[in-house]
Amino acid sequence: MAQGKILSFGEILLRICPDLTTDWVAAGQLPFYVGGAELNVATALSLWGLPSAYMSAMPSNAISEGIAQHLLGKGLDLSAMCWQGERIGIYYLPQGKDVKHAAVVYDRAGSAFASLKRSDVDWDALLEGVSWFHFSAICPAINATIAEICLDAVQACQRKGITVSLDLNYRAKLWKYGQEPIEVMPQLAAYCDVIMGNIWAAQQMLGTSLDDQFKVSQSQYPKEALLAQAERSSAELRARYPRCRYVANTFRFDHLEKGIKYYTSLYGQDGLLVSNEYLSESIVDKVGSGDCFMAGLIYGLYHEQDASYTLEFATAAAYDKLFIPSDATVSSVSDIEKRIKHE
Repeated sequence: MAQGKILSFGEILLRICPDLTTDWVAAGQLPFYVGGAELNVATALSLWGLPSAYMSAMPSNAISEGIAQHLLGKGLDLSAMCWQGERIGIYYLPQGKDVKHAAVVYDRAGSAFASLKRSDVDWDALLEGVSWFHFSAICPAINATIAEICLDAVQACQRKGITVSLDLNYRAKLWKYGQEPIEVMPQLAAYCDVIMGNIWAAQQMLGTSLDDQFKVSQSQYPKEALLAQAERSSAELRARYPRCRYVANTFRFDHLEKGIKYYTSLYGQDGLLVSNEYLSESIVDKVGSGDCFMAGLIYGLYHEQDASYTLEFATAAAYDKLFIPSDATVSSVSDIEKRIKHE
């Protein structure tokens, strides 16, 4: 595989995170982080020494310029950035909460990214020098035009022989423009070489079969049964989408009151690989853990590491992120390799 840039495409966001256990209104200040699922991936890859580029849309103002300087300082290539629109999207997530659940409040309607038009993006030009393209299901959830832009992107990648990865992030509060994920995502997934998610997202967004016993995500399911379902779902996706080389599944369950049980799987031509299991009685921040796993997969596959190392690195990176209070990881490759369990 040609070793060009890795281009991540998605909406840049500000995460504002009030501490609901305090009188945060009276305090008059709110912690915030610069994030977005695809930016978290891009930031990790740059930190780990890969040529990482990021494409989003931001308005031309002092706030955006400050954010851009911050990202450039992290080594990101922003040459594909669309400078247009009126605002950056925001979301509010109380400290310690999970973005997948009801606690998240979005304020991103009319953002610069959501206002993109197909004519704003020249994929043939933007993909010059790129060998890997990454996006997530959050993008086509925003509106029908962004979904079309994503399709334009992956079709251009196919023409150019560029590897494509997709994270099946599901955000129920975003799919509000009259189409369900199952009407949009299968056409995009058909162009992807690596698909990451979990057995529930695959069923909801791509229509894979799901045993009745797994209708909701719960921690008490037997691990062996979950992994068997992951193998069935993954095999189904590889059979349906000839381009797909790998399907990854993550399993993250609450453990005790504030802890986590975490393990993953990776399915390729040699069947199902299962990671070591990680268990913690307390964590710091759930946001960005899945993005870190995705970045770890890209890191290993880009370097043509074997699938077993790739899976263990990605899993350790995701688990490590649970102890970092920000959207993106700050851990180096050696930091993550030290965290890998050897059982």
